[in-house]
Amino acid sequence: MGRIGRMLFRRLANDPQLEVVAVNDLMDAANLAYLLKYDSLYGAWQQELLQEKNEFTVAGRKVAVLQEAEVTNINWKKYAVDVVLECSGAYSSKAKAAQHLTAGAKRVLLSTTGSSDIPLLIYGHNHTNPAGKDEIVSPGGCMTNCSTHILYLLNAIGIESAQLNILHSYTSRQELVDAAHKQYRRGRAAAESIIPVEIDLAQSLERLLPLEGRIATVSVRIPVTNGAMADITVQMKEDISKEQINALFKKAAANEYKGILQYTEDPLVSADIRGNTHSCIIDGQLTSVVGRQLKLIAWFDNEYGYTSRMIDWLRYWND
Repeated sequence: MGRIGRMLFRRLANDPQLEVVAVNDLMDAANLAYLLKYDSLYGAWQQELLQEKNEFTVAGRKVAVLQEAEVTNINWKKYAVDVVLECSGAYSSKAKAAQHLTAGAKRVLLSTTGSSDIPLLIYGHNHTNPAGKDEIVSPGGCMTNCSTHILYLLNAIGIESAQLNILHSYTSRQELVDAAHKQYRRGRAAAESIIPVEIDLAQSLERLLPLEGRIATVSVRIPVTNGAMADITVQMKEDISKEQINALFKKAAANEYKGILQYTEDPLVSADIRGNTHSCIIDGQLTSVVGRQLKLIAWFDNEYGYTSRMIDWLRYWND
């Protein structure tokens, strides 16, 4: 029940088709109720939430609040759980995630990329692959969900190589004040610096696209609390124009990628992205071309956009 778990809870509480029956987190139930009611980014929740011991009542529905450190101590079958949304990050290997199945759940959807033996399926790209019906699925991360669609569309023209720099709001994996960290830069005060960090995005993209050895990635954490901007430089295989590229994404946004990819020419800043449900918002005003080199800018809300795709997965399995 971190940032992603609480966002999912808020969004699913009143869903007519999907029901949250239980949550599990080590924090005190009263503290969790407080964090669900009051959020520093998205504001106070207008939905009434009642907490009594280890149970929430939301929109007339009862939700069990568990505090188990080990999945093996949970009986998901007792709650008739169809899907566990595994948002702790602690059960991202296939062997660990499978403990939810042993505990009685029918499926597990991670909120991260997961280990290489778990199918990596991006909603809107390859989610209809037969592996999409597997018991354990990784929907990728927010950066992968943004980048995959962009590179896939561009590779229809032909990509020689791509450099991706994801400018991303700081996260809980960083430090509030300078502290020790195995990645020295991650240990620096998040709100005081622009901080480059190592990411595994290139490896994820190479699993999804025929671009092995042609992708390099880095993320730069910036002192804002929400939102991200993908700064993508692509060397194309043939001559292109700004108008051609913008037309490609504008058409995709209105057709096969509707609801996943958005195209705009409005002069956006990161604050404008908050609450946007798309995985990527192409900023057509900032597209530029020099020879065969393309610069593309895409925005995304790393919490709201990402949880939108996780909810899409739940609806896909529910159909």
